Parts: sequence; structure tokens; C-alpha cells
Amino acid sequence: MTNQPNDGYGPYDPYRSYGQQPQQQQPQAPQAWPGQGYQGYDDPHAAQQYTQQWQGQTWETQTHQPVSAPVAAEETAYLPPQTPQTPQGHVAPADAGAAASGYGPATVGGNTRVTDAQRARAEGRSPIIEPGMQPAALTALLGLLLAGAAAVGTYALLVPLVVLQAVTAAGWFRLNGMWPARQGIALGFAGALAADAALLASGRSPSAILGTIGVWVLLALVLQLRSHADPDERMYGLMATVAASALAIVAGGYLAAAADAVTVGAVAVAVAVLARALPLPTPASVVVSLLAAAGAGIAAGSVTGLGTSGALLGAGAAACALIGHRVASYDYPSRFVHFTAGVALPLAAAAPAVYVLGRALA
Repeated sequence: MTNQPNDGYGPYDPYRSYGQQPQQQQPQAPQAWPGQGYQGYDDPHAAQQYTQQWQGQTWETQTHQPVSAPVAAEETAYLPPQTPQTPQGHVAPADAGAAASGYGPATVGGNTRVTDAQRARAEGRSPIIEPGMQPAALTALLGLLLAGAAAVGTYALLVPLVVLQAVTAAGWFRLNGMWPARQGIALGFAGALAADAALLASGRSPSAILGTIGVWVLLALVLQLRSHADPDERMYGLMATVAASALAIVAGGYLAAAADAVTVGAVAVAVAVLARALPLPTPASVVVSLLAAAGAGIAAGSVTGLGTSGALLGAGAAACALIGHRVASYDYPSRFVHFTAGVALPLAAAAPAVYVLGRALA
């Protein structure tokens, strides 16, 4: 028996070429969409016998030209459309909306959007944004609360001090880009509370602060050793936890210092931060802040009994507060950073100066 040609529509039928119909038709398999299998066949060879083959034009043959010869790789490689670059300092009209949002324009070449800090570094600008007047007002309010509570008594001073320590621990983690970091914040705040309790139990001895810092460094080290993160991430988390704990514990220096020194120092920090937030050039703003703090120290010292020596105490506390203010301004921080680290770091950084200068001038 000779093999019969097959034109793709099933078994060969001699009547099809002459326009005649066969007497008996073979059963046709139900049609299915491309990609679907035929069901109802137990034998896979039987399913292949009735499989129809599509020979008409499809969407791909209508919209795409057939490739008759190999095409070079250079002709098939995708090249994004080239746009003319605008001079530095000018923004194209099409990219004005993207530039106004603070991010670079979206591209089809796969370029990622850069942050404000990265853009500032690339353009040679300083990635510093100062907190502004509202955080400065909160710092001044918290400083005045510390000054008034110190005049009332030791246990009254604990209330604003605990608030300062909690905001310091949370603000430092957020300033370092680590959020949420509940474990680290809780550990730093717990260290501050332990230092306060040790200060009260030891008669406000400063050795309680140093001892608590040493213990909390060991605790932070143990917690990071038990972490399953990468070594770099563990080291970064260890440094952030130790720094946040140390700052929150050092803020307890207000509890160890004399009440008159706390009053003068807190008032001076409040005035210095408000003066620093004025719209002045940075060098002039720093000088004005220190002079204002010295004047506030003299005024508060005349009330507490320190006299003119309050000027030195106020200027020293203000200098440390400006350092904390500068740290809170680094690397384009967010609004949350400004209202946590920007509020707490000036007062926390001034606590050692208040203790040391208070004892020296007493």
C-alpha cells in the first residue's frame, strides 16, 4: 500500500481536489484553541491523528515581516531614544514636574531615581537640611520644662527628662535610616531608665552613668551576635544601638548636675536653638546663637545665684547644643527626624557640659 499525500487537513481524500464530497466522512476532533490540549482521548496517538494544523494567516504573519536572512546583532539591539542634555542648572520643560517632586526624570533606559542626598553630592552641594523653626520651638519648650522642673525638685525633673531620653533614642535610629527598630529603641530607652534609677539610688553620682553605658554596650553586643543578619548589617546595627543608648543615658546628666546649673543650661540651650533657626547665614547664625545663649545664661544666673558665671555655662551648653543640632541636619533627613532627633539632640548633647561646667563654677 502506497503512502498518500497529506495536505494538513487530515487523511488524504481524493474527492477533495475535484470538488466532490465523500460518501463517508471521518469523525472530526473538536477544535481547540492554540495552547489547549484535547480531552477525551485515552490514546495520545489517536489524539495526534485528528489534530488540525493551522495554515492560514495569523496575527504574527500579518503584522511582522518574515526574516529571510540572519540579522546582525547590532540591528536587533534596543537603543533607547537619545535626548539632548540640558546645561547644568536648567531643567527641560518636560522634566519640570519630575524636578519639582525632588526626583530625577523617569527614563526608559533603566536608570534608577536618585535621592536628594545623592543628587546634592553629585552636584557638589552639601546634603544638609536644618530642622527649622518648629522643631526649634519644641526644643525650647522642652528646655524650659527642664529648667522649671529642676527648680521644683529632683523627681519633678524626671518627667521631662524621661521624655527627652525616649525621643533621643527614637530619633537617633531614624536619623541613621533604621526604621522600624523597636528592639534597638527599646534597649536604648531601657538603658536610660536604668541610668536614672542608678543615679537616684547612688545619690546622683556620675559613676552610675558610666557603669550603665558599659553594661548596655555588652547587652547590645550580645544581641547583635545572636542576629542572623549579614555581618555588615550587624555591625551597623551594633553601632547605632550603642550610640542611641549612650546618648539617651548621657542625657541623664541633667539629673546628676546641680539644680541651678540645669536651670541656666536649659534656658541657654532654648535661646540658642531659637536663634539658630533664624534666617541668617550659617556663620552669623552660630555667632548670634552663642551670644544669645551667653546673655540668657547671665539672666538665668542672676536669678539662681550663679551671677556672671552663668554666661560661661550658657555659652558652653549652647556650643554642645549646636553640635547636636548640626548632627540632626545631616544627609537630607525627613520630617520625622527633624521632630525627634532635631528636637532632642541639642538638649542631650548639652547635658555633659551642664554637669561639668556646673560643678566647676559652683
